[in-house]
Amino acid sequence: MLTTLAVENYRSLRRVVMPLRRLNVVTGANGTGKSSLYRALRLLADASRNGAIAALAREGGLPSTLWAGPEQVRKDRPVQGTVRTGPVALRMGFASDDYGYAMDFGLPRPTDSAFHLDPEIKRESLWAGPFLRPASLLMERVNGRVRIRGDDGKWQDGGHVLQTFDSMLSEFADPQRAPELLALRERIRAWRFYDHLRTDADAPARRAQIGTRTPILDPDGADLAAALQTIREISPKGVLEEAIELAFPGSHVEIVNAAGRFELAFRQHGLLRPLSSAELSDGTLRYLLWVAALLTPRPPELLVLNEPETSLHPDLLPALANLVVTASKGAQVIVVTHSRPFVASLEALADDLHTLELLKAQGATALAHQHPLEEPPWKWPTR
Repeated sequence: MLTTLAVENYRSLRRVVMPLRRLNVVTGANGTGKSSLYRALRLLADASRNGAIAALAREGGLPSTLWAGPEQVRKDRPVQGTVRTGPVALRMGFASDDYGYAMDFGLPRPTDSAFHLDPEIKRESLWAGPFLRPASLLMERVNGRVRIRGDDGKWQDGGHVLQTFDSMLSEFADPQRAPELLALRERIRAWRFYDHLRTDADAPARRAQIGTRTPILDPDGADLAAALQTIREISPKGVLEEAIELAFPGSHVEIVNAAGRFELAFRQHGLLRPLSSAELSDGTLRYLLWVAALLTPRPPELLVLNEPETSLHPDLLPALANLVVTASKGAQVIVVTHSRPFVASLEALADDLHTLELLKAQGATALAHQHPLEEPPWKWPTR
């Protein structure tokens, strides 16, 4: 379970060091940095597949994603430009009880390459335990060189030089000397993100699909019918029916198998025939997608949900909150939302809900009610 998330100089996140627990809800007004926090987590996940540079490029490159304010912010002075004293750095990392990891993006060196706008990975560090200390470092990358701490405590050369756009998470594999890096990579790759599940007229979830056992709902929801049937067959008996009944009393879901193609049939009280997924309202279909995503028989270590309440009627929020709380029993959950009623529904069901409210202070995102001395211990690796 992640205990700390740290981001520096990413959009409005000039410096955020956030404590995390089992069930976390990130809330705040529009423009306070909730989406930036969600994207930062996705960037960390992309690094495990060597996709962080491409993800930054899709956002406009490093110049567009860097903190746009001054290097130093003084509450007793108006915001003004100053001469930069440190290197340009976009940094993000996390810590858990057993491992911590951080990566540092910087500006590229002058070059004639056509890819001269690509940022470079300047530093990566992997350490044991929740706090970075010189003695806890297991592996680090400085520019392109990688070194590994051996069993005798001495540093060993990694053996090859990484390209400036390659993460050691994705490109360095040495199960003999660096098993911790491989373990961490697989854990990050198992993180699961759901962001604005499609319910438009052309959404994949509205079409019949070939059905196979589906313990994990695809991000586009195309395998919704197969995912619901998988929950019905291999999850504890009645969990699917309970989730439907809680939201739509007297209703139930059937999965029609037509020569191997699965289609959803939704029966409601008072109707003489079931409704197909193509006939369902956006809100009803979206709720069924969340049922498939959150009741997964194969929960991840980390499940991140971005505004799951979108398109749902307020009457469905308690049922959605129940799904989230149920999911948190098998996975660490981070929910990003601006809906106060949804937060209230979560608070009513979860005794251990960890609410993190974001606000803007002089253009920078900050955690409400967090004094600087109350931040979790965090230290960035130096270049």
